Amino acid sequence: MFYTKLADTDRAALRTALARMPEELRSRYAALSAAEARERRAGQAFSPVEQVWHLADLEHEGFGRRIERLLHEEQPVLADFDGDAIAAERDYRRRSLREGLAAFAAARAANLARLAQLTSADWARSGTQEGVGAVALCDMPVFMSQHDAAHRAEIETWRAAER
Repeated sequence: MFYTKLADTDRAALRTALARMPEELRSRYAALSAAEARERRAGQAFSPVEQVWHLADLEHEGFGRRIERLLHEEQPVLADFDGDAIAAERDYRRRSLREGLAAFAAARAANLARLAQLTSADWARSGTQEGVGAVALCDMPVFMSQHDAAHRAEIETWRAAER
């Protein structure tokens, strides 16, 4: 029940930060060449293009589906999202950085629009997520924010590494 326990100002700040993430990615990666976007640095598992496609797919297939299932099903069991396996299966490194940025922005906007429509009762709807345990709709914005923070740190590590 993380989100519902936040003060209104903190909720607004959280939503603003979530909405800002696609632009942050664009500003950090826009000037990269295709070759630079595929570089893995500093022992990072993902290159920039892999980062954005991971974020796009998780936003749509992970958070988006969890939000919809929690909203429309009684106590759903939500699948884990195996980002490493999906990245390998979908060969993110061969994809377009620009298309990945657009896919993430669209999926994030859709999730934020969906969350903005929830009623007070909706926020309490719950289920179980593999690897996490009991979750509620009100947990999703905080989980999204925590995931963004982890990727911001990875991005900064990548940027600081020598080529």
